Amino acid sequence: MTGWIGIALGDVTGIGPEVTLKTLARDLETDQVRYLLIGDAAHLARLNEQLRLRLPLQPFSEPTPAGRIFLHNPLPEPLPESLSPGSAIAARASLRWLADGAGRCLRRELDALVTAPVNKEAIIRAGEESFVGQTEFLSQLAGADRTAMMLLGQDDRGRCLRVALATNHVPLKRVADCLSQAKIELTIELAARACRDLGLPRSRVAVCGLNPHAGEGGQLGTEEQTMIAPAVRAAQARGLDVAGPLAADALFYYAYRGEFDAVVAMYHDQGLAPLKMIGFEQGVNWTLGLPFIRTSPDHGTAYDIAGQGKANPSSMQAALCLAKQLAAR
Repeated sequence: MTGWIGIALGDVTGIGPEVTLKTLARDLETDQVRYLLIGDAAHLARLNEQLRLRLPLQPFSEPTPAGRIFLHNPLPEPLPESLSPGSAIAARASLRWLADGAGRCLRRELDALVTAPVNKEAIIRAGEESFVGQTEFLSQLAGADRTAMMLLGQDDRGRCLRVALATNHVPLKRVADCLSQAKIELTIELAARACRDLGLPRSRVAVCGLNPHAGEGGQLGTEEQTMIAPAVRAAQARGLDVAGPLAADALFYYAYRGEFDAVVAMYHDQGLAPLKMIGFEQGVNWTLGLPFIRTSPDHGTAYDIAGQGKANPSSMQAALCLAKQLAAR
């Protein structure tokens, strides 16, 4: 371990910098981790003063002086002080900061990277038309083609859902075409490994069907028979504790009760709707299969409340906590 956690600050016209500083104000005295905030230093300094947090922010340099929270901007110039929500300048900067953090993780300069929200629409409008999401962007940078998104959330009684997605940001009409037995097998494998990385006593994975009632024996679709069930059998043959395909409408009830440790969902909203229902404010996105630890809060840029000082940092706190937990393990 290096003792360093990187935080890429995302779109500065959103709430990412705010929830980051609020999180550090709460967590700074709980450990001895050093934080590298990758973003615009002047913006953070103004925000630190506006929120009256009095965090000890200082420029990053090598060799590193004493301190806890360091600021680094890989861009040659600071951002303009005034930017409109969804600004193209802010969108392009968020990708540079994300890439810088990933590069430092790949060079083993950081133990983990936490990424604040970016706005996909703003990034595409800024000219990055191939951008799909941070998960895909980081996977490409790392040369990792065996990755999956896992979302984690818990309610106020500590009951958890952990959901890995077989497809990520795919239009609903294309989901079936984007699924394959190999992709589902990989997601099962990564979900089981995630349970072990979390130190859970078991790694019992349940796999959703794609269609209502898990296809009703082929009457409501055949993907369960042609792809999902074969993937489950293959995972079982390798010794993994996995069940499915199961009807998603009932499966999440049993997972929420603790009968399964992780769920593999076939598409984005199938998995995230129940997770956000029970853990909206504390949801975390964890990219499985990268050669470094990456987590992020499970919310967007929230332009409508940005700059008002009222953003809830709970999801960022959970993302940072998970990153430190994984790094320590």
